[in-house]
Amino acid sequence: MKLMVKAPAKINLSLDVVGKRGDGYHDVKMIMTTIDLADRIELELIQEDKIVVTSHNRYVPDDQRNLAYQAAMLLKEMFGVKLGAHIFITKNIPVAAGLAGGSSDAAAVLRGLNKLWNLNCSLDELAVIGSKIGSDVSFCVYGGTAIATGRGEKIEHIDTPPPCWVILAKPTQGVSTATVYQKLKLDNIQHPDVDRMVNAISNKNYDDICQSLGNVLETVTLQLHPEVAMIKDQMKRFGADAVLMSGSGPTVFGLVRHDSRMNRVYNGLKGFCDQVYAVRMLGEREKLD
Repeated sequence: MKLMVKAPAKINLSLDVVGKRGDGYHDVKMIMTTIDLADRIELELIQEDKIVVTSHNRYVPDDQRNLAYQAAMLLKEMFGVKLGAHIFITKNIPVAAGLAGGSSDAAAVLRGLNKLWNLNCSLDELAVIGSKIGSDVSFCVYGGTAIATGRGEKIEHIDTPPPCWVILAKPTQGVSTATVYQKLKLDNIQHPDVDRMVNAISNKNYDDICQSLGNVLETVTLQLHPEVAMIKDQMKRFGADAVLMSGSGPTVFGLVRHDSRMNRVYNGLKGFCDQVYAVRMLGEREKLD
């Protein structure tokens, strides 16, 4: 038996860090939404008691370093599953990009193996399991648009943003999320107005969404990687309505409403960056078949 599961990327429309936790993580308040750029996860049931991960992408590990592998092993242990699975990952989301590619792969594996192994878990139950793997996995289990708090695992669903184009540009160099958080100075940051963003989305006010974008991690990543700042400047120059770095970076995204403007921004960035994508905002929540 085989299953195909989509694993969409996310962007952060707003990302605030509100404190340091005793467990070494940070408390965050952020708004995430899914976009129409997705990895493809193929799951095949095998009778042997093992998990096999393969991918054509050389940057995707095939062992316990892979969040999709961790997700499968965690389900096996929690539910005493004696069957196995072959997980084949077709990567379309850039690696180490601030787009939750690895977390979305893990979430897709949780949803897919839930069906393949007949575990009958709800999305809520899978999201709790996902929180043990990584901070973004809970959101990725649900997809859609949500406010994430705690270390990112507490999810409150909100309305879908109005449709628009999302132009993504990723520099060649990846970014270490842990390093970015370590270097963040909590006493010297300008906090984005997350509540204003929630209201803008609720009112389908595209202009106010553009005005409300904010990410406190930008200050750190832009210092570590000046090319991120350069891409932001170029994206604005080519005509994006609003520009922000996603997550800890280094991917920069621009919001564009009109097709003609989208083509101009996309084509302009292709001269500066190898990895450029033009996709739609998704904002749709996942369902269990």
